[in-house]
Amino acid sequence: MARLAFLLATICVLLALSVASADIVEHTFHVKNLTVQRLCQNRVITAVNGSLPGPTIRVNEGDTLVMLSGWADGPEQTTQCPVRPGHSYTYRFNITGQEGTLWWHSHVQWHRATVYGALMIRPRAGRTYPFPKPYREVPILLGEWWNANVVDVENEGLATGAAPNISDAYTINGRPGDLYPCSSDKTFKLEVIQGKTYLLRIINAALNNQLFFKIANHNMKVVAVDAAYTNPYVTDVVLVGPGQTVDVLLTADQSPSLYYMAAHPYFTVPNVPFANTTTTGIISYKGATASTPIMPVLPAFNDTDTAHKFSTNLTGLVSGPFWLPPPLEADYKMFVTFGLGLVLCEPNATCLGPNGLKFAASMNNESFVFPTKLSMLEAFFSNVDGIYTTDFPSQPPLVFDYVNASNSFNPNLIITNKSTKVTKVKFNSTVEIVLQNTAFISIENHPIHLHGFNFYVLAQGFGNYDSVNDPKKFNLVNPQERNTIGVPVGGWAVIRFRANNPGVWLMHCHLDVHMPWGLATAFVVENGPTPSTTLPPPPADLPKC
Repeated sequence: MARLAFLLATICVLLALSVASADIVEHTFHVKNLTVQRLCQNRVITAVNGSLPGPTIRVNEGDTLVMLSGWADGPEQTTQCPVRPGHSYTYRFNITGQEGTLWWHSHVQWHRATVYGALMIRPRAGRTYPFPKPYREVPILLGEWWNANVVDVENEGLATGAAPNISDAYTINGRPGDLYPCSSDKTFKLEVIQGKTYLLRIINAALNNQLFFKIANHNMKVVAVDAAYTNPYVTDVVLVGPGQTVDVLLTADQSPSLYYMAAHPYFTVPNVPFANTTTTGIISYKGATASTPIMPVLPAFNDTDTAHKFSTNLTGLVSGPFWLPPPLEADYKMFVTFGLGLVLCEPNATCLGPNGLKFAASMNNESFVFPTKLSMLEAFFSNVDGIYTTDFPSQPPLVFDYVNASNSFNPNLIITNKSTKVTKVKFNSTVEIVLQNTAFISIENHPIHLHGFNFYVLAQGFGNYDSVNDPKKFNLVNPQERNTIGVPVGGWAVIRFRANNPGVWLMHCHLDVHMPWGLATAFVVENGPTPSTTLPPPPADLPKC
């Protein structure tokens, strides 16, 4: 199962996770308002069980799988309608075929700014990690904070057609860190013992920023990404995009002292404001007498070389317990361009986007509109017409120099169409997608997430994808597996996956500023030939529109 995405509102949500040897792990989520103090202000936020981040779910990998239920995926209007205030919904799913770190979060508007938490999947009984057992496992959740109601921030941006206000801080485990005002007592601290090794489960829960993460004077060893094991990769800096997870081993091999862990954005759009601040936590060696932590030197915010080096040096662990070789051929091949665009302003409205228009975003010039009457998954299950169409284009409507900045405001290219178009594929077929960034409005790195599947990253690079020469670079031996890929700024990535999970699965940009603008599409995976490969009926308590 790919990264979990729970759809939450101000309600009580029940989770029942079927895990190893038919064990049942149950969590009750009470989702309600919480008053917290950050950056010198008291703010009312939506939170789970009275904490920010929400509770960590700890499970073991299961030993039985019938299928992965699309009814537990959660994106608003894709697999279900929002859970209404005062109501409840139980998510039931198997944790099977994956170990590592995933996360849960709200998928309604910008609620995931505060409604999120870690999901830690350990090996089942009798099996060990493919690396020495760490002394302790610690979730490190990187987040984003606004001194405002985040739903108001989003709605204001959507109403004016302009970019929403940037955040006021980044956070580590819900705490901004002592570089921000009124935050000296709101800094995450991790005490370590010299000589011990710790497994840090790093999650980027920020809404709109990819983040560099570093620990002063320490190297880290990457051992997994997005709940898929990797060949060990030693680095002094980690890049993690929104929705991504990175598991690293940290050995406390320095002299006893205080060391900052720090994160700040990787941002590549010129002349555009962004939250250029730094969040910190403190690694404190047991017995340390120092009073001032040592600060790491983070990469420059636009250090694409460092970002690309990290992203391309990761490879899959062939000896891992769940490794399967990538498909050597593809049944469906798609070339998908994406980026920002513009749509006309509504009559009698004032829009603050470029040229008096509204920002939009699109894939192959189709700006996705989520249905409102019925979720797409319910429409698929019940054969209801009129909710979506299956004619999403497998190629862009025009072939052009995709990353040429001179096309940034080309009126023949950047005006996009509004639609609810998806791609239908047969069960167990293999899908290959070339993800091609464009220079529309701005050139940037986009984290593209696919629900319902892990995919293989066969190759990535800069410029326009070359269909003749770039396939020669494909890694078909040990490519990394992910569910979210940061497509290089002004570049491309090629992914391939097996469509072995029936249902409706969203593919979208994990920058929350872009998804409401339409940078999304979906795959409808047809049912397989047996009951175990067929989408089951919806739960009785499935929320209705």
